[in-house]
Parts: sequence; C-alpha cells; structure tokens
Amino acid sequence: MQNKLASHPLFTVSTESFSVDESISLSYQRAKLVMQTYELSAEDIEHFSAKYWSMWTDPIMSRDFSMFIILICHVGLTIGVLSRHLHQRPDLVPLVDRLLRFDTIGLYLMTERGHGLDVFNLETTATKTSEGFIINTPREEACKFMPASTPSFGIPKVAVVLARLVVDGEDRGPRFFITPICNKREMFKGVESIRLGPRPGTPLDFAITRFDSVVVPDTAMVTSTLGDYSLPKSPLEAMWNENWRVQIGGMTLLAPAIPSLKAAAFIAGKYSMHRCITGKASERIPIISFRTQQWPILHAVSVSLVMENWYSVVIGQITEDPSLDPRVRHGLSIVVKTTLARHASRCASEISERCGAQGTFENNFMARSENDLKGAVISEGDILTLCIRLFSELLQQRYQLPLPDLSESLLAHHAVSLFEENTALLQSMVGEPRRQLRQAFNALILPQSEHAIEAMGHAMAYSAALQKGLPKPILDIYECAVIRRDPAWYVEQGGLTRYDLRVREDEAVTRALPHLATFLDGLGIEKYVSAPIVSDAAWKAYYGKLPVFKSNTTPNISFDQGSMSSRPSPGTWKSHLGCDRLWSVTLKIGPSVPSKKMLVLHVFSQYIVLYWT
Repeated sequence: MQNKLASHPLFTVSTESFSVDESISLSYQRAKLVMQTYELSAEDIEHFSAKYWSMWTDPIMSRDFSMFIILICHVGLTIGVLSRHLHQRPDLVPLVDRLLRFDTIGLYLMTERGHGLDVFNLETTATKTSEGFIINTPREEACKFMPASTPSFGIPKVAVVLARLVVDGEDRGPRFFITPICNKREMFKGVESIRLGPRPGTPLDFAITRFDSVVVPDTAMVTSTLGDYSLPKSPLEAMWNENWRVQIGGMTLLAPAIPSLKAAAFIAGKYSMHRCITGKASERIPIISFRTQQWPILHAVSVSLVMENWYSVVIGQITEDPSLDPRVRHGLSIVVKTTLARHASRCASEISERCGAQGTFENNFMARSENDLKGAVISEGDILTLCIRLFSELLQQRYQLPLPDLSESLLAHHAVSLFEENTALLQSMVGEPRRQLRQAFNALILPQSEHAIEAMGHAMAYSAALQKGLPKPILDIYECAVIRRDPAWYVEQGGLTRYDLRVREDEAVTRALPHLATFLDGLGIEKYVSAPIVSDAAWKAYYGKLPVFKSNTTPNISFDQGSMSSRPSPGTWKSHLGCDRLWSVTLKIGPSVPSKKMLVLHVFSQYIVLYWT
C-alpha cells in the first residue's frame, strides 16, 4: 500500500532535542496517524487481511519502535481478542469502534511480574459478585508487567486483563476481562499505574499495573456466551484458545526488523562508499575497499532480502488455510521470530560497529534499532523458551513442520540432520529412570533447541528464496552467513574443509560486490532513512544545525611554569567541582603544599575521594 507517511511532518521532525515525554507523546501521535492512514476494520484484524499485514510490514514501522509497540498491543492484541466475539456480542461494537478510531487506546495485560511467561499460574483474580466482577491484585508479584498504562499523554486507555475467574470460591481458570484504566487525565478508582524507569532504545511509558478491588460489570468478561462461568474441560487449552492472537503475535512483533535491517545496510553501505582513509602518496581509499567492511554490509543486504521474501511466504501459509493445525501455525510463527530476530541482532551489532563512533549515535539509527530489537526478542514469549517447547513437541512427534527436502540445499541437509540427531538421542534415553531421563533431556537436548529451530528457519528461508528466484549473489552470501553459525557440522558432514569454507565465502563476496550499489538502491528504504552519514552533503547539512558553544574568554595559563599562573577564586573552584566541602579542604591544606603543581594534584585526588564517598 502506497502512502505518504514517510514525508508527513510527524515523521520528518527532528527528535534529538526532545525530552523523553515529548518523544513518547510523538509516538502516540504517530500511532494515531498510522491508524487513520490504514483504516483497518474489525474484520481486517480478525481475519489477518492483506491490509492488516500491509500495515505491519510498512517500512514506517522501523522509524519508531515505541509507536509500533503501541499499535501491536492496541490492534494486534486488544482489538484482535475482542474481534471474534463481535458477532455474538454487539454490545462490544461501540468500544471496538472507539479503538479503531484511536479515541481510546487498548492495552493487553497478561503477564505478571512474578510469573512472566507462566501465565497459566497467574494470580490476578476476577471474583463474581451480584454486581459483576471484582478485579484484584493479591500481592506485588501479581502486578501486570509492563504495558504502558499511565494517564500521562492525554488519551483514555482500556485493557483486556487476564485474570482467574472465581465463582463461589472456586477457581474457574484464566479469562479476559475488559477493564477501564484511565481517562485523559487520571487513573480510574482502584487502578494504579507505577511508571517504570527508562530502558535503552525508543522510550515509552512502560508501567506496572495494580488493581485494588476494581468493580466491572458482567459484560466485562470477554466471551461470546455471557453468563457461562463453567470450568472448561481443559483449562489450559481454553486459556490458549482465548489467547489465540499470541500464536501469530510473536511473528508480527519482528516485522519491523526487516526494514530496520534494510535501513542499517543502506546507511552503512552508503557511508562506507564515501568515507575514506588516506593511503600511501595521500591516496584517498574508501573503506568499502576492505573485505572486513564488505562482508557485514553484504551480509545485512542478503539477510534483509531473504527474510522479506520468506516473511511474505509464511504469512500466506498461516493465514490462507483455515484448516491448518493451530500448533503448526504457532510453530511457524516461532520459527520466523527466532530466525529473523537472531539474524537481525547479529547483523545490527556487526554493521553498527563497522561504522565506528558514528554507529553509536541515535541519529544514525543503528544503535537505537539494535536496542529496540532486544525488546522484541522477549515480547509475546521469550525466544529460547518458545524454542524449547516447540523443539520438545517436534521431537515427540506431536505434529510436524513443513521442511524442504534435504537434497535441495546444504542448509536443508543441516536442518534435517540436527533434527534426526536429536531424535536419535531422545530415543536412546527411552527406558531410563524418569529422573535420569529428565536430567539427560535437560542437559543434552534443551540446549540444542534454539539452534535446531533456527536451522529450520534458515532452510525454509533459503528454499523460499530459491523458488522466488532471488539473485544468486544474494543466495550465496546468505548461505555463507548461515554456514558461519555451525561450521563444525559442515566440515564433519557437509563434505567441506575449513579452507573450502573460507574460499566459498570469498568467492561469494567477490561476485556480489560489483552489484552492491544496485542492491542498496533496490532495498526501497531510502525515503525512510534520515541518518546524516549516508552522504557527505547530508552530514554537512546536519553539522550546520548542531548547537555551537563558544565565547571570547581568554585562558589565563602560563605554559612556561607548567601550571595555572594565578590562584582561582573560591567561586570558580566551586562552580567547576560543585563541592563546597572540597574547597574548604583545599583552603586548609593550601599553605602546606610546596608548589602549585602539587596543589592541583592534591585537589583532584581529594575530588576523587569525595566523589566516591
């Protein structure tokens, strides 16, 4: 979907001088603009329409990760959970309409501070009364962590809260309850929002949310059948059925990683082409001339293109077939999240470092993007935990994921081999005492879970890229990047030597390098990039806007004596060191110090002592 979001004033404004709260306020405004631009319906959200996926894969999402988090909770989770009940619950339509207009923001309060991903054992309660339900947080560990529930930014908020339904003293299992959080100015009675400190990356008003006997009506329970408070036959299965949006939510969370990786590759590539060092005879040599610069950029380019193609393929697999086993749908989402997150994390770190000091500044995007990615890795399920569960179920043959034929590529052979290796290891444990079996499984198989799941993703992504017909230099670079993850296997079972691997990588880079400029321009990310290091002209324009500190003050220093020529006034010392105590100590010991040079050294030694004490 073509739009003009990239050129809108809300996205072109410079935020370097913004305070934390000003940046957060901007993120909320941007989120509303995106909602107004895409005009999603409840049906789009419920059925994962093409328009729904167009919004998440819009490169604008990489510009502001806080905006993206707001939209994920608001659209993907809150409206998503409510959407499939609208046919039987017309009373929910006005609320959903307000959410779709972004007149009210939706929060998804599921995980608790003391339980994390163990949501089935959460402690928040919803006790049935004659008036409805009482939502209550029994202790600090049961507080909801960490959606942005503060009233600080002038928008009403409402949450779907996962709580244990208690009827006549009996626990009927976790259910969702619609709970108003705040109006434009303040929290509602009984709801407390404890704002958390900042975390690296794009800021948001993350908070801990506590409920103190909050009364909500009968209609607050998220269900298609009002009045049904019966205990499900399988409470765990029922909870995951209500929590169905998380199955695809983990994959959705990584959508911005693709344009972020494209942007990082574009920025570093353009920077490396014009950034030069001086060689012999004053020759100007672009840093892209060095293999150590070429590999990270080509690596990021190939990964972004392969991941973009595969992501769209998996969207079709998990959304177009309604009969697909929900476990397979969730499994594919986990494989995508794992593979994309680890690829992006490695590329972002490597490419930011190759831009030197410039890569550490927020205005050049890469460092901020790397920090934002860390938040996505643990949201809607920590990657390692998800992989452990998925790999365990696959080894026990509870269901299967579609893998390419092992003859298709080395990467497919690698993925199948790891699975077969661990399957054989598990079978060898059969017959062992239960305790020893659990210990062996924990020690030998669980640590392989993420590696094996990621290998499946590599094979699937490469297969999709082959079928799509991506350029061979891109495929070769991607293959070499994956081989780097487990070179021992490719030497032991892939028929390659260590020298073969080195030559294979060199040949791939040599073939790809002449096309680098074309690949960078083909990423389609330039209009979303504002980093000043992409060109010398952009840098000079940015440099001209930076604040300048200068004056006409002349230093009173006599270099021939090697020290300050006159003793500073007490006010000067106090203003520089910020410590009256230090100045009083200096006055007392001054006459006993043999020289001014020794006095200066003594002053600074005292400053260090005072600072640490």
